[in-house]
Amino acid sequence: MVVRIPPTSALRALEASARHLSFTLAAEELHVTQSAVSHQIRHLEELWGIRLFKRKGRGLILTEEGHEVVPIIRDFIRRLSSAIEGITHRDESENALKVTLLQSFAFKWFVPRLGHFNAECPGVNIWISTTDDLVDFSMEDADVGIRLGYGNWDNLYKELLLQEHVLPVCSPRFLKAHGQPAEPRDLLGYPLLRRYSADILQRWKDWFSDAGVQVGRIPEGSHFPQTSLALQAAIDDQGVALARSAHVLDDLKAGRLVNLFPEIKSKSELSYYFVCLPGRENGPVISTFRAWLHREAHRSEEEYNALFP
Repeated sequence: MVVRIPPTSALRALEASARHLSFTLAAEELHVTQSAVSHQIRHLEELWGIRLFKRKGRGLILTEEGHEVVPIIRDFIRRLSSAIEGITHRDESENALKVTLLQSFAFKWFVPRLGHFNAECPGVNIWISTTDDLVDFSMEDADVGIRLGYGNWDNLYKELLLQEHVLPVCSPRFLKAHGQPAEPRDLLGYPLLRRYSADILQRWKDWFSDAGVQVGRIPEGSHFPQTSLALQAAIDDQGVALARSAHVLDDLKAGRLVNLFPEIKSKSELSYYFVCLPGRENGPVISTFRAWLHREAHRSEEEYNALFP
């Protein structure tokens, strides 16, 4: 059986639709119309003879076939983009540094602080790549990375970078409209915003357990593919999100979000680590970047502890 390979535009439409679970949001990201995305998905389904999405209420969910295909398409797009960038920019400065990290962490913590690094080291060009998958550094997909986990990557050099707390947050307007919960159990009556994934991130049940509340089932609520989307929904008064302290430090300081139970110290079992191939950590550009990362991480932890001693 010969499998026909579709245009890259159709594959990008599939990847974006799977990530957002919305043709409309995928269209906005790709700067095309919703009908164009829908047409691309229909073309793929007809071409391959499978169904990729099905409707659930007003949203979309991936079919079993979709769950099998999308990770392969996502990896193909990432590798192709990386290869093209490498070919196109071979004449770039030797001080270019390719950094891979989680998308939500990049959006909520790393990028807002990147200006500090650019000011301190104007000769270094940072290239950012975001993915939830583990990058193969031996394939030169990236020079360094920031990973969330337990630090058990035996094939990499790693340094503990940032430890966090997990906390329930909402907007001041939401809190005014719904009232301050008297105790953690009361949150079960609030709209809880959640991230759906099969990863090792802490869940609402974990936080409730740390708060001394045993729950059998979390009430139904909105689910998001990325933490940053759940936090944006909380900022937009849609409910209470379970946040990691580094992700929401700036929002807490600016008053966009409120920590509902600052007296509950639910420390994350996961931490952020700086990683790279062994032997590369002391290169001039990488060592400069490492030192800056540690200063920013230390400052973040101090600021959070000052907010909630």
